Amino acid sequence: MEQPDQLIHAMQAGDEAAFSKLYGMYSEALFGIIYGIVGDREVAEEALQDAFVKIWNNSASYSPGKGRFFTWILNIARNTAIDKTRSKAFKNSRKNLSTTNFVDILASSDNLNKKTNAIGIKKYVDALKPACIKIIELLFFKGFTQTDAAKELDIPLGTLKTRNRNCINELRAIVLG
Repeated sequence: MEQPDQLIHAMQAGDEAAFSKLYGMYSEALFGIIYGIVGDREVAEEALQDAFVKIWNNSASYSPGKGRFFTWILNIARNTAIDKTRSKAFKNSRKNLSTTNFVDILASSDNLNKKTNAIGIKKYVDALKPACIKIIELLFFKGFTQTDAAKELDIPLGTLKTRNRNCINELRAIVLG
């Protein structure tokens, strides 16, 4: 997807119509990422709205020289979703779940392909080694911390960090190559 520079500059100048167009362009992809982290549609919708409020309020801090707009808003959305999962209200809502919720969680836990396809990187992620796919899925699509991902994969934290860096470099080479 091409960088919508005119819309970004208009939004930074306070143009609500430009912001609305950017919302239309990116909300579906961001929702997929957020939902993958929180696993609850209502919480994901709330987090998406919170993320877009942060995007609007902090739009002046975005600079094309520092990276792509999508990467910037993706990080805001991802961090908002992770903050939601760490909130006391979210943790309390998870204490008394019925078994039907776990069926939904299990059914949706392996939909990396849908999420990566929604943001247009499925073909690039699929080109990676299975170990890299798993690391990227845990860290970037499921919201795991590096410590939690290392425990999940049963590898030392330092090894995970090195593999993550190597996988991201490999992904970057594939995308830019």
